[in-house]
Amino acid sequence: MLTPQQLIEYKNKGYVLLPELFSGEEMYCLQSAANNIVQQFDPESTRSVFSTEDHSKTRDDYFLSSGDKVRCFFEEDAFDGMGNLAQEKSLSINKIGHALHVLVPEFKNFSQDSRIKQVALQLGLVKPQIHQSMYIFKQPRIGGVIRWHQDGTYFFTDPISVITFWLAIEDATIENGCLQVQAGGEKLPLKEQFKRYPDDTTELVTLSDIPWPKDENAQPLEVKKGTLVVFNGLLPHFSAPNLSNKSRHAFTLHITCANTEYSEYNWLQAAPLLL
Repeated sequence: MLTPQQLIEYKNKGYVLLPELFSGEEMYCLQSAANNIVQQFDPESTRSVFSTEDHSKTRDDYFLSSGDKVRCFFEEDAFDGMGNLAQEKSLSINKIGHALHVLVPEFKNFSQDSRIKQVALQLGLVKPQIHQSMYIFKQPRIGGVIRWHQDGTYFFTDPISVITFWLAIEDATIENGCLQVQAGGEKLPLKEQFKRYPDDTTELVTLSDIPWPKDENAQPLEVKKGTLVVFNGLLPHFSAPNLSNKSRHAFTLHITCANTEYSEYNWLQAAPLLL
């Protein structure tokens, strides 16, 4: 699956692109499944939004109890001043998480695809296990910023083993808020750890004061739909707001090695799916 050159690229840069690894038909299947979930979602059932900008010490129960469920989260700018949706429900959802890979047949089948497992094994995950899945909409005009972060912050293992599988359901461009990563092969230590305590309070703990990369120095990853972007848990990445008229759908999996120690303080403690 991965060529020797791609393995070297991953080792040196912390990420690798597998252009159009999956077909347009496969992307349509996942997109249709996500749209069906949104159609069935009652927007009056919650006002929970997803944000990486909010570092408060508590998160609402709707989020913290979603590790083994399928739940919709709104964009921060989805509501008007009166608390009502400012656009259609289908254009207001930030993401669906976090157990699509277990509970929704289309996503379960995709997540256990032999191509996913083969890449995970090639990149050193001796016993790959999926902890989380998300369908991300990056809605037109209101798709919010995702700040600089490392995924090891949220899936802390000893040693760090999490690898993110980021799949472009639609073309991702600068205009619609594509993924952007730290350019070059520089290495950063894990800067933060997101902890959840027994009383369900949470805290973003600073581990290193080395600054985040500057936005203007980031490497945009403009990719076609069906492309798989794979990156390690220490790679700094972010995405700018989507101010365009085109959405930027993506599906992500966070996979660790079962031979590493998964922190008891990680916010998500649902049983992982072993590949």
